[in-house]
Amino acid sequence: MATRSIMPERPAVDERLVMPECDHEIVDGQVFAVSPAHEPHGSRHSKLSAILEAFVAPGFNAACDMLTRTSRFDDFAPDANIYPLARDPATGGRQLEQLAFEVVSTESLAHAGRKAALLVARGVRRVFAIDVERQRGLEWSVSTDGWEILGPDAAIDDPALVIPLRVHDLVAAAHADDAVARALLAKQNPVLVATIEAERADAMHDAARDALTAAVLRVLAARGLPLDDRERAAILSITDVPTLEALLDAAATCTDVASLRLTPR
Repeated sequence: MATRSIMPERPAVDERLVMPECDHEIVDGQVFAVSPAHEPHGSRHSKLSAILEAFVAPGFNAACDMLTRTSRFDDFAPDANIYPLARDPATGGRQLEQLAFEVVSTESLAHAGRKAALLVARGVRRVFAIDVERQRGLEWSVSTDGWEILGPDAAIDDPALVIPLRVHDLVAAAHADDAVARALLAKQNPVLVATIEAERADAMHDAARDALTAAVLRVLAARGLPLDDRERAAILSITDVPTLEALLDAAATCTDVASLRLTPR
């Protein structure tokens, strides 16, 4: 299909040529129906959205199925994209996305390539495709005017992402949760940070409790003060660190175990 020339006067990216929510898009002046997704495409689309939401850097926003006007003749929606939060100073509308993603099958790769070329011509910095059938990632190349396969160990390193996004995490559905977790940790997500700090505090408390309990038992044994089962159980039941610290001090000077006034807790 011949490439239609893009007019010098481009509409704003959020100026519509098709009606939003109408399940159609326009590419090269032709209207295409956007069909509901089959399971592999729909599942990967969902995971892609979750990953991008976690990886988006401060100052940017992630979106899915959001229409972008690339020319006077084109108005279509990449499966997902990342765009600046700041409004366009000239139009007051949204700014053009910087990253765009398409979930494709082998048959739809050529159509996705046409859309990628239009997005890049409009100014989108990078466009990626996730090939569901072949479990691979691709990036549109301006120099070759085609898709370039990304290696399995490749990562998308970009200012719009909080940390580099590994291609393997995009194409391997089982790794989506791990990718999201890495991004949220890098962002110092307050829920995760609070959970980690609470677990660290619990671990430190448990370590201090166990050390003090063992110290009390050793001191009493070293001083030749035997414990019966009830007394040992009472010491082992104490979880409060300050109480154990006081008990250790008392164990060093007491004349007998009874003076410690142990009661089961």
